[in-house]
Amino acid sequence: MPGFPHSISQLVFHMNYWMSYELQRIRGEKPKYPEHNAESFARGPSPVSAEEWDRLRRDFAWFLGEYSKLAQSSPGELDRQLQTVHEGDKKVSGTVESVLWQMVAHNSYHVGQIALIRRALGVWPPRGGGDSW
Repeated sequence: MPGFPHSISQLVFHMNYWMSYELQRIRGEKPKYPEHNAESFARGPSPVSAEEWDRLRRDFAWFLGEYSKLAQSSPGELDRQLQTVHEGDKKVSGTVESVLWQMVAHNSYHVGQIALIRRALGVWPPRGGGDSW
């Protein structure tokens, strides 16, 4: 989309990247924090192939399922403090619950961008309908 820095597939890749990063932290792993934000966006061609798009969508749905399961955790699990991998972690995601809320905010922002791109392309609201004022 002219004038827009990222395509829809790049935004989905980016959301998957951060959901993977935080899920790894929740599981006690120590994922590498990117040196630059650009590393969290796909570097390949855009638009992507049909197969790559299917993989991005499938991964996105899988991550959402994992986060949905986490949201149903016991209060003790939600309050569990996570190990800091990067200084930025301390600002937004000290507990499992705070990571869940951060992912809600992060993904909501980028899904809004996707809706705007689709609207500019004349493909919003979706074929199935939706609110449009």
